[in-house]
Amino acid sequence: MFLSPNLKVTKLKHSIYLLATTILGGLLSLLAHAGIEAWYLNWSEQNQRVVTWYGGCALPPALQIGLILLGLAGGFWLGRFWWKMVYIEKHWAKK
Repeated sequence: MFLSPNLKVTKLKHSIYLLATTILGGLLSLLAHAGIEAWYLNWSEQNQRVVTWYGGCALPPALQIGLILLGLAGGFWLGRFWWKMVYIEKHWAKK
């Protein structure tokens, strides 16, 4: 196995891990934003609704900000969860 049971846990590694998962959450929220906006535009076209544009985006600014904040918070939470699973409890080593 490429992970040894004697992993060194450092504050720098923990910080980088949390930063990486937070960035991943932000990127995934951008994908969710694109999907929601595409669905909304298709729905608006099918129902012949007028779309209000907010600086090049069809979603209201509160929803845009909410999506990115949810993505960042979700990524941070995911990082904390998997840090605990991989480095603290070492579930991958328990077979």
